[in-house]
Amino acid sequence: MPHTVTWFDRLRVERLVWSLDQRLYELPRRTRIAHRREVRANLLAAAAEVGAGEALRRLGSAHELAAQYLDAELGEGARHSWTAAALFALTTPLVLNFFLSEAANAYEQALTATGTHADGSYTWDGVTWLQSPLTFRLHEGQATHVGGAWTPLVYVLLLAGTVACGRLWRARPGRRNQRQAGSTRDGLAP
Repeated sequence: MPHTVTWFDRLRVERLVWSLDQRLYELPRRTRIAHRREVRANLLAAAAEVGAGEALRRLGSAHELAAQYLDAELGEGARHSWTAAALFALTTPLVLNFFLSEAANAYEQALTATGTHADGSYTWDGVTWLQSPLTFRLHEGQATHVGGAWTPLVYVLLLAGTVACGRLWRARPGRRNQRQAGSTRDGLAP
């Protein structure tokens, strides 16, 4: 017996489709849109046949459905995370700059703490392996400094940390094709 799909039923379907879409952000945009359209069309057809409540109940939660789509597209197990990589790449320089500038400020305060108006130029090696030497110039009790740039090691560690935090080696383009080729060799359909 056919059921009438009301606007409230459509809102329930759209809520599930939106929730599913939010969980599929690891997939390419076109794939997400295709899955969204497929689920919406199937749910509306099922809602017309058995009712919206029963159709949504049979489908299950958006979380479980998204996990099935992600496993089918990207394979099971841990995946890459662009969010974790971006978070590491953006916050690490902020934290590192804060601590390096605090170390430079501490050295500057040590030079000017005596209260005398000493003049001269002083060199501090900076934080070993992370910072180039700093040159402080004192003139009538006022200090200025130049230097203190990151060393190449910092850039290497920043890149390595970004890749490690985001598990970006899992995002390489050929990985999906290799899994599909392996599943057809094992007798499974792609």
